[in-house]
Amino acid sequence: MNSFIEELIQLFVYPDCLFCHQKREPDTSWTSLIYGDHAVLCHTCQGKLEFLEGELCEKCSRPLGKLEPAYRKGSICYDCWRWEEDLEWQGLLQRNHSLYFYNDFLKEVIAQYKFRGDYVLAQIFQRDFKQKIKKLKPDFLIPIPLSKIRLQERGFNQVEAILQEAGLTFESPLERHHSEKQSKKQRDERFAQSNPFRWNSEISVEGKQVLILDDIYTTGSTIRHAAKILKDHGAREVQSLTIAR
Repeated sequence: MNSFIEELIQLFVYPDCLFCHQKREPDTSWTSLIYGDHAVLCHTCQGKLEFLEGELCEKCSRPLGKLEPAYRKGSICYDCWRWEEDLEWQGLLQRNHSLYFYNDFLKEVIAQYKFRGDYVLAQIFQRDFKQKIKKLKPDFLIPIPLSKIRLQERGFNQVEAILQEAGLTFESPLERHHSEKQSKKQRDERFAQSNPFRWNSEISVEGKQVLILDDIYTTGSTIRHAAKILKDHGAREVQSLTIAR
């Protein structure tokens, strides 16, 4: 039976792996035969993507099993506990959801996608993004914007590209002024910085559930600054979704 399925599948054209460009072996399951093989990575590359599973921080999806006891407070990590202890930031972000652990493989994939302009890699993430968004059922999808300078440098917004590949509609009510890259700042600097976002839209998020989308959740500063603007404009609930944690 398996040889019969394989023969049928070979009738189709299977492109090479989007990341390593090696020949991609087709999925021989009945599901892929009936609904189509939608994979874009080879089995080796796909296996290097680590989905976030197990015991996760209830606020930011950080794997708690990887933390020493001193760096967690019950069901949340110490970083989230610090955010929630600060009255200015308390309760702004209900929860961050992330798809994958930010391992060395994903770091290289995102670097090639985000900084080297390999737009086609958006296809790697679009299916899992779409499935997660379907479960969360937000009223609005709002990607974290790039500043005009950063957008010129990269050529596209990496999160908007994923949503476009997934065929999802999003809004862009936030505008971002140019500043030093967040990755170059220490946590305390991110904590204390002025809000890099401002409202620039006529849409209303009053009483709505909003999902912010970004590529990587590191300290949560960027997402919380965006959430603060959305809350100030009446959003009832703000969650976020990122590729990696």
